[in-house]
Amino acid sequence: MKDLTRGKILTHLITMAAPMAVGMFIQTLYFLVDLYFVGALGAYALAGVSNAGSVFFFVMALTQVLNIGCGTLVAHAVGRKDRVQANILFHQSMLIAAICSVLLVVLGYAFGHLFFEFMAPDPMTRQAAVEYFYWFLPALVLQFGLTVMAAALRGAGVVKPVMLISVLAVVLNIILSPVLISGWGSGIALGVSGAGLASSLSAICAMVMTVWYFVRKVDYLTMPTKALVPERKVMLKVINLGLPSGGEFLLTFMYMSIIYWALSQFAASAQAGFGLGIRIMQVLFLPVMAVAFVAPAIAAQNYAAGRYDRVHETYRYTNLLTCILMTLLTLVCLVNSSWFFAPFSDEPHVILVAATFLGYVCLNFVPAGFTFAASGMFQALGNTWPALYSTASRVVLFAVPVIWLAGQSDFEIEQIWGFSVATVYCQAMISYVLLRREMNKKLVHSSEAPIPSPVRS
Repeated sequence: MKDLTRGKILTHLITMAAPMAVGMFIQTLYFLVDLYFVGALGAYALAGVSNAGSVFFFVMALTQVLNIGCGTLVAHAVGRKDRVQANILFHQSMLIAAICSVLLVVLGYAFGHLFFEFMAPDPMTRQAAVEYFYWFLPALVLQFGLTVMAAALRGAGVVKPVMLISVLAVVLNIILSPVLISGWGSGIALGVSGAGLASSLSAICAMVMTVWYFVRKVDYLTMPTKALVPERKVMLKVINLGLPSGGEFLLTFMYMSIIYWALSQFAASAQAGFGLGIRIMQVLFLPVMAVAFVAPAIAAQNYAAGRYDRVHETYRYTNLLTCILMTLLTLVCLVNSSWFFAPFSDEPHVILVAATFLGYVCLNFVPAGFTFAASGMFQALGNTWPALYSTASRVVLFAVPVIWLAGQSDFEIEQIWGFSVATVYCQAMISYVLLRREMNKKLVHSSEAPIPSPVRS
């Protein structure tokens, strides 16, 4: 019976992760399409779009609060078979999303340009960043509502329809990008502005399709009405649970900002190469992220239902799958990382920076995979603060020496990547210690032994 349970957990994990991985891959294609056409505009355009794209992590920090808070609490309510509470949580999360959307519109258009004045290495890069950001901002604003609806459905065990909608929106983005960026068919090339506009138009279509799906196809969850009254305790519950995970993305935004600031001391091609490298790395991480995203929903439902043995099994298989996938990716990058970037730029220094970056950071793929798995388990157990602590430790360990080195006359780009690799190993060790303590405390009634050591590749 125990073996059957393990088989079911593994099958369920793979079954949910597979469509998400496919959807995420297709969704990421629009990044690659943007890179291809923006890269053809030159290093300044690529550096500007990469600079503006870093703001995406700031918005992700805010949406992640709702993603984790809403998704985890809805999963707990579903595990308890409490439909009323699940809908209350969803409705209040949508209200928070609406408030955040209004604030982002005001702050983004009023003060967004000030950020790029600080981060860009030259006026041409700064101009490209601002132009792209203003057209890309509507897509960022819509992420709040889209995130809450996707999180609520995922908490209820529904993944495929959301992925299908994302795929359709991305296909539209892929079609629009060459038309708006390079003027295919229309003869009107908008450049970096077209890249931002293509993303915003596809996000609008995604929102329309998602709302339609909720209204016509979803019975367990219902869309909020105009008469929705704010419930302070419920809203704070969602925010408090998701805040640490949002803090993780905020720290990631700070980490990215430090790198862009340090690279601003070099030519625009340095920021362009890093932006290209980080986008390709995100594509490589898709299978791992798919597993890490679906695992918390499975573990959270079993945790709420008191099936602690299945929580342990979910952790073990998540850790196993992520570490195996990361090992394979590491080997691929060590063989030759430069061939990933040739289609996106014909400037040798841009490719050199990107290939050097990936050649260094692939050495931390395995500990990064374990960190993803650990972060998902913290979400499932309803305490995401330990994940924030481990991420904060990494940012501090990275920021202090890099900021100091950036002021030295012999500062080299490779020093940034070296500290990046070392601090991920520190983060993984801290995450393991904190997760071991959390699981042994929360799963006290489990018949399973304490959690095993991370899978060694």
